Amino acid sequence: MGTLVVTNISELTTNDPTLGDESRSGRLFNAALVVDEVEVLWVGPSDEAPDADEALDAEGRAVVPGFVDSHTHLIFAGERSDEFEARMAGVHYDGGGITRTVEATRAASKEELVSGARKRVHELLLGGVTTMEIKSGYELTVEGEERELDVARHFSDEVTWLGAHIVPLEFRSDRSGYLTLLTTTMLAACAPKAKWADVFCDRGAFSVEEARVILEASRAAGLSPRLHANQLAHSGAIELAVELDCASVDHCTYLEDNDIDLLSASATIATLLPGAEFSTRSPYPSARRLLDAGATVALATDCNPGSSYVTSMAFVIALAVREMAMSVDEALWSATMGGALALRRNDIGHLGLGARCDFVLLDAPRAAHLAYRPGGNLVARTHRSTREGPTDRV
Repeated sequence: MGTLVVTNISELTTNDPTLGDESRSGRLFNAALVVDEVEVLWVGPSDEAPDADEALDAEGRAVVPGFVDSHTHLIFAGERSDEFEARMAGVHYDGGGITRTVEATRAASKEELVSGARKRVHELLLGGVTTMEIKSGYELTVEGEERELDVARHFSDEVTWLGAHIVPLEFRSDRSGYLTLLTTTMLAACAPKAKWADVFCDRGAFSVEEARVILEASRAAGLSPRLHANQLAHSGAIELAVELDCASVDHCTYLEDNDIDLLSASATIATLLPGAEFSTRSPYPSARRLLDAGATVALATDCNPGSSYVTSMAFVIALAVREMAMSVDEALWSATMGGALALRRNDIGHLGLGARCDFVLLDAPRAAHLAYRPGGNLVARTHRSTREGPTDRV
């Protein structure tokens, strides 16, 4: 492709205060952007844009950084729409349906898992997601978790081992045996295939003490820690996440003042997943309390078949604005730069000079339309750096 200049951008959100209006959004108006196949080369007024090999007239549309979806469960088989219907009729969500997805995923061929994941990845890309984290966790055997990680690696370099999703049925009477399997044979097999390790630390899943053992063993094996925490109840997992310097602690539905104080004084990102609250009729996380205390917030889809079958980051942004008292600017930043920080990346989530050239051209004059017009796909074009490699390596 060579170089590309995008001109006549009505509103360009860079997330770089040195380039724009000095807010965290770094917004420019009547702007232009020059990129090559890998990174951002120039940002400035449209009438000062340098020549490039190719030109794209944005025709008064807005441009934002590519969305960074830092929490997904894309590798699975089956569906659980009956559970959704039951919850909408008043049945309380308790996470128990994961065992159904485990059964369906174990029974699927690798080709079926790849095909299903490819469809969901394609939906994310069409919706402007340029970087996505993908977890295992729906087979819970050594061979099965290896297989899920192999599939995930077809689509992303941000791969997470989640063997500690729940204790599988065959180990319900031998919980300690499964913990031993996790921290020995399964970890040894899965660590070379993943970047991150995650644990579902919550009521009905794994305790704080169990999560500590798993994450410390994972770190010793070269994996960086993340944590599902406080989705179903207050568990004490936030304190563990901060103590272990987890890159991100995700869900955070139930928070006490001490949890917020800990997060605001740490490098651990609070990743909020409002699609899960929407899909389970649960209370939404306290985004406003977190932000006002100075904690860093990310937003992600939590795409999974049970509690958040969501592939639209625009919908997540709209929920964050409508239900969690975030401004549009805060929600957009959290869905881009916040997600990048949750993956401990500084090359994505913004459009500063030298950043990856991951951007989204919206079919709208302002980024606010992402929340203002929920339900439609406003993404006119998703542009993704070739440095990331092919989205689908199959």
